[in-house]
Amino acid sequence: MRAIALLACLAGPAQSEIRFEDLSGTLPPHVYSGGWEHFVGGGLAVLDCDGDGLPELFAAGGEAPAILLRNRGGMRFAPGLLPKIIGVTGAYPLDIDGDGWRDLFVLRVGPNLVLRGGPDCAFTEATAELGIDPGDAWSTAFTAWVAPGDERPTLFVANYVDRDDPDGPFEACDDHQVLRPGQAGGFRSDSFGPGFCTLSALAARDARGRMTLRLSNDRHYYVRGGYEQMFDLAERRFLGPEDGWPQVALWGMGIASRDLTGDGRDEVMLTSMGDQLMQIAQADGTYAAAPFAIGTYAQRPHTGEDGRPSTGWHAEFGDVDNDGRADLFLAKGNVDQMPGLAMQDPNNLLHQRADGRFEEVSVAAGVATTARSRGAALADLDGDGRLDLVVVNRRAPMELYRNVSQQTGRWLAVDLSALGLAEIGAQVTVITNAGAQVQQRLIGGGHAGGSAAPLHFGLGEATQAQVELRDAADRVIWQGESAADRVLRVEP
Repeated sequence: MRAIALLACLAGPAQSEIRFEDLSGTLPPHVYSGGWEHFVGGGLAVLDCDGDGLPELFAAGGEAPAILLRNRGGMRFAPGLLPKIIGVTGAYPLDIDGDGWRDLFVLRVGPNLVLRGGPDCAFTEATAELGIDPGDAWSTAFTAWVAPGDERPTLFVANYVDRDDPDGPFEACDDHQVLRPGQAGGFRSDSFGPGFCTLSALAARDARGRMTLRLSNDRHYYVRGGYEQMFDLAERRFLGPEDGWPQVALWGMGIASRDLTGDGRDEVMLTSMGDQLMQIAQADGTYAAAPFAIGTYAQRPHTGEDGRPSTGWHAEFGDVDNDGRADLFLAKGNVDQMPGLAMQDPNNLLHQRADGRFEEVSVAAGVATTARSRGAALADLDGDGRLDLVVVNRRAPMELYRNVSQQTGRWLAVDLSALGLAEIGAQVTVITNAGAQVQQRLIGGGHAGGSAAPLHFGLGEATQAQVELRDAADRVIWQGESAADRVLRVEP
């Protein structure tokens, strides 16, 4: 029960009934659609591409074109200019070329591509110009990190089933692709394996404090012989039981990473069919499965209409009531028509209580919808300091919810966009009288999509906070104090 005991000490006094207003009907029409190659994917990317402080949304479309939704303020969104791109499973925002504008690495069934960002959300296709091998696989996951001494990020593309394997699809998992900065410009493409049908990838500090590549794999297709993978990026080797890393097999769909105890080590949430697995970081650098009583396993639909196991996809931590404790959203939905799994499978919004346990509040909050949800994002879309919610559904319209919770706590958002390359892998610590909160700026995880929005911290009743920023090499690069209820833009 270590997690519950430690979380209790971070309790803040703010209490609020969590409520969301459904604004889905105001969105331009968009549906993630397609056949079996789009059973998975449906990712969502969040980024401010015009510099006005309000994030835009890029949503995968599958067999339909992907869409860019410009944020016009007041939770109003309008279609933006975007090349017609089909076959998209997801996308991740990051500045690949170091020009100060975030680009989009777009995952596809077929050749991937990079949309280079520019002023006023002017995206142009620049894959060849940047020297990036687009591949020609079924790409379903992405992450990025900065290797020591490099001036550009390393890009990692995870692929799912090898569509060209005549003996597939079972036990036909494809290898992955690593794109490393080349000495003469461009990126060098290398194969990475073995692949176990990865649906989420994340490069982050692990419980040892080392940069590690975590791969969450779908045993539905690897069937046997595979497992969740951890790869030490410095030593360039997979970790195993001798390192304290057990071989865990899941129907892995998504990864969320967040320090829930204030000790600087991220806990990790892994979505799956049936149990959703929370791993608690231990002081010795290993992980332990969370106790069932913590309330995060979310193994069956919580509304009671369907007793079959749930299917989890995107997972994301975020403090939706700003009480100083991270809550957890889980996107749920049947793959398509799998009879052994729930068809009426409502999304979860798990509110973290003062004792560290999580309680289901999605019905009361108004977000317990039962479409086949895939990608999602918690982000402050209207600049009021409360995290709103967007959900991408398979064969059903996108959903948009404004956070209208009353009597929420104070907040602080830390904008790292001015740091350039140093933003990737950076770690922000925010300290108030209630304790410490730590977040990493990570590129990857989720299910086929991620966010480049400022890192959001709920502060409870605190009016001031101490802030420390460390880079990926664990060097302190900024320290200071900030008032609450503002966006703190960290300058290099």
